[in-house]
Order: sequence, then structure tokens, then C-alpha cells
Amino acid sequence: MTKLKITVVKEFTTREVFGGNIPQYFGGYPGPCSRQKVGQEFIMDGTDCPEGFSNWAYADFQKHLVRLYLSEENLKDRKSYYLACTDGKKPVIFKLERIES
Repeated sequence: MTKLKITVVKEFTTREVFGGNIPQYFGGYPGPCSRQKVGQEFIMDGTDCPEGFSNWAYADFQKHLVRLYLSEENLKDRKSYYLACTDGKKPVIFKLERIES
């Protein structure tokens, strides 16, 4: 059975993204993401969002998760992706990988 592992690789603060020129409409929270921390790992053995994982990031990654699960013919050698969530003010980088159990 194929399982997927999601690992938090890197997180950024708003200050790292914008330097000293943070747009006012972003409010006072400079990040990093309050949900995920570097080194966290999540194992998926189905199609549901893992407990404790960002629902927004899960939605961002849907097509890549499906491709890894299905092991499409043109992806036989592809076992992982590095992706960022779409929160542009404090993005998080994740590694998604297929693991066999």
C-alpha cells in the first residue's frame, strides 16, 4: 500500500519575504506560520488531510498528492515534490514523498 509523507522543510517570516517594506494591510503578525514547524512529519494513508496539517496547504497540494498516490506512468521515477503553500506573506516549504509500506 502506498503512503505519503509530508515533511516541513523551511518556513519564512513576512520580514524575510518583504524585507523592511511589509505592506500595512498584512497587519502586525510577521510570521512564521503558526501551524507548521520545520521538521514536522505527517503520514497519509488515505485521502484525508492529516491531523495537525494546514488545511490550506493540503488544498494547495491536492493534484500533487493524487499524482504521487496514483504513481502515474510518466512519474514512475518521481517519488517526491518540493512545494510551497500559497501564503505569500509567510510561506512554508514542504517535501511530499511516496513511501511504500
